[in-house]
Amino acid sequence: MSKISNVFTMLELLSNGKKYSIKELSDLLEVTPRMVRLYKDELEHAGIYIDTIRGQYGGYILNRDTYLPKVGFSKYDIDLLKNVYNLIKDNNEFKLQKEFIRLEDKITGIYHGSKKKNSSVNLEDKKDEKTKYNMICKAIKNKNKMLINFLSADGNSKDRVIHPCDVFFYNDSWYVSAFCELRAEIRHFRLERILEYKLLEEKYI
Repeated sequence: MSKISNVFTMLELLSNGKKYSIKELSDLLEVTPRMVRLYKDELEHAGIYIDTIRGQYGGYILNRDTYLPKVGFSKYDIDLLKNVYNLIKDNNEFKLQKEFIRLEDKITGIYHGSKKKNSSVNLEDKKDEKTKYNMICKAIKNKNKMLINFLSADGNSKDRVIHPCDVFFYNDSWYVSAFCELRAEIRHFRLERILEYKLLEEKYI
């Protein structure tokens, strides 16, 4: 993603009121921790202030007194964008053709995504994912550890014991944030990549 896209994505994540560590944000945005700090500076230059919580469990959280303007796209905006897209998609002389095509795709995706009444509806069509979601929520509520078999991006699956602490919806997928005993750090696991799961009796602090 471009720098501007990453800044907006970071702002969207923080706007839910949740605290994110710099490591969590860098993993989600797929950038270095240094870039996350730079994005924070860019937002604060624009008058959007982000509080920094110090310490082992610290991170960034959006200042509750910050006013976020509502930015959206109308159907007219999308139709206009589509018309421009049709004019330049085959024009190889247009210097920013590839960049514009990516931008058009991204904005159209944001528009259609904003029309979804509730992201939780997606779980109704995925029974197994909904079962995982409910069990993870139970683990979070009761502070139970979980044993999961997770399929990583390289195609290998591995058993992990996790301490789930939050579930969130991002980029059309549900994730669980959890402390991973294998990696000894907070990780984000996409629910659809959790192949097997079990609620353990052992509690975590």
